[in-house]
Amino acid sequence: MPLSALTGTKLRDLRLAQGMRQAEVAQRAGISASYLNLIEHNRRKITPEVMERLADALQIDRAALAEGRNAALVEDLRSAAARSGTMAEVERVEEFVDRFPGWAGLLATLDARTLALERAVEALNDRMSHDPHLSASLHELLSSLSAVRATAAILAETPDLDADWAARFHRNLHQDSERLAAGAEALVGFLDARQGIEEQGIAAPQEEVEDWLRSRGWRIADAELAAGLEAEVAGLASSAARSLAGGFLARARSDAEVLPESALAAGLAALGPDPLLLSDRLGVSPLVVMRRLAGMADLQAGLVTCDGSGTLTFRKPTTGFPLPRFGAACPLWPLYAALGRPGQPFEARVQMAGQGERRHRVVAWAETRHPRGLRGPELREAAMLILPDEGEGPVLPIGSSCRVCVRGDCPARREPSILPVEGLA
Repeated sequence: MPLSALTGTKLRDLRLAQGMRQAEVAQRAGISASYLNLIEHNRRKITPEVMERLADALQIDRAALAEGRNAALVEDLRSAAARSGTMAEVERVEEFVDRFPGWAGLLATLDARTLALERAVEALNDRMSHDPHLSASLHELLSSLSAVRATAAILAETPDLDADWAARFHRNLHQDSERLAAGAEALVGFLDARQGIEEQGIAAPQEEVEDWLRSRGWRIADAELAAGLEAEVAGLASSAARSLAGGFLARARSDAEVLPESALAAGLAALGPDPLLLSDRLGVSPLVVMRRLAGMADLQAGLVTCDGSGTLTFRKPTTGFPLPRFGAACPLWPLYAALGRPGQPFEARVQMAGQGERRHRVVAWAETRHPRGLRGPELREAAMLILPDEGEGPVLPIGSSCRVCVRGDCPARREPSILPVEGLA
């Protein structure tokens, strides 16, 4: 079990709690009092053998002196300090956790809650700003409301209206009122996060497919592709989602045929997650390699793809790299550089806004195809593989989308952020 950097401090606190003197503990452990004094002041490293003897001398469990359940808490607080940008004493975070574990846990919990609230604000902003289903619901609501108002005004302002016309207007009023009630119910259901997407049938088709894949851990094994997943696809709420899922499965089957899991695993072990090297060694398109790598759970990789318009057509997120649900993504993503130069690889170490010091290595590649020959349109597809990275060196500051990006000095900003921007009052 690893030792904490403050094992000596813990040792001293435990000794004092038992009312024992340094000389007494040192004698029981078979070491000198001066050596124990250096250990207690964290000025001398302690070997596992000496720690065993000191634990016996104090009649405590060795785990009480080792770095255990607080290690994750220490890392959480370091991440919180990095995200906040404050001048916190990060070098003393272990001491803080050891002395005040309750307060440390509270701060970590509040930081996690803040992150969750930021994600909720981002999702709500996306719905209000970009979601076509919300726009359609509001349009239907306003249209029905205008019709009801116009019909009611005619009935109220025309006392001598012919009976047949009055009956017709009453029927119209009843029908428009039902439309209004249905539109209001759909809108409330859309905004009510407690009701599921499948129940409401209001998710965008792409979201339905991605939610289905998320429920499977973003992985479909080759054996499952061969056996077929028609029953699961048939359970999706909308016909558009079922169509998209069918296309996804067809492409996944094609990828598995040209690049089986066994060949990919062998190439990955020999070359690492380099899409270009794997592509050259295995004789397949880099886009195929990227899609297959994104399905490997051990890599913890994310993947985004886009068409020639820059619209994201697939989104598999990864830790510390949030992806926009609607609208355009950050224009600084290497994905778009690759889209403009098909056949040329782009690699960068990036740092996402609002994610502290966490870094990722991204690799982007684009290809063209001409399904109708020389006289037909050129179609482009680009993909960006997102891998965790702990290396050193310069990074490219990027964001998720301008609406939720906190960088105040970004030269590519196209609209204001709804979050407090760094460097601005």
